[in-house]
Amino acid sequence: MYNVNVNKESFVVEDIVGKKILIHGYKHNGKIHRCWSKGLVLQETDDHYIVINNRTLVTESDGRMWHTREPAIWYMPKHKWYNVICMIRKTGVYYYSNIASPTLYDGEALKYIDYDLDLKVFPDGNYRILDQEEYRQHAREMGYSDELDKILKKQLDVLIDLAVKKGGPFDQNFTKKWYSFYQDLKEGYYGKSDYYK
Repeated sequence: MYNVNVNKESFVVEDIVGKKILIHGYKHNGKIHRCWSKGLVLQETDDHYIVINNRTLVTESDGRMWHTREPAIWYMPKHKWYNVICMIRKTGVYYYSNIASPTLYDGEALKYIDYDLDLKVFPDGNYRILDQEEYRQHAREMGYSDELDKILKKQLDVLIDLAVKKGGPFDQNFTKKWYSFYQDLKEGYYGKSDYYK
């Protein structure tokens, strides 16, 4: 159970920092796209959630299931139309960015709408835009408005600029800081070791 405090503009749920919670990605038509069985919430602010996944079970919309292969810090803004997964591999940090609606938590799961376009950024700074044809197809099939199309394409430009400048979650210190924080928590330095195992 969770406590809900209602006011005129919004509702606030319990503090989720230090808890493992579900993550749900949807498509524009409201259908589930992908579910993560758990994400450990490392931080929540007015602007974002920071979550870590490590060997997490993922279920696709067609029922296919797989586990994430490496630890990943997930930056999930509350007011921006993207989120960024920072995947920690032996060869460096790889970034997988989803053009997506702002993330919200409704007491059940962290939720966002996936808008197809993705930006993959490699450790050397090179990047690739993915799934442009899928975006065009879904825009037609699901009726993305002209206004939404402009927002999403502008956010892709913003994301590319951020990646090129190594700003925000693309700064390698961001990933190092949060992964180190997670490791300290796992080792019980903060007195909540049961949460972080």
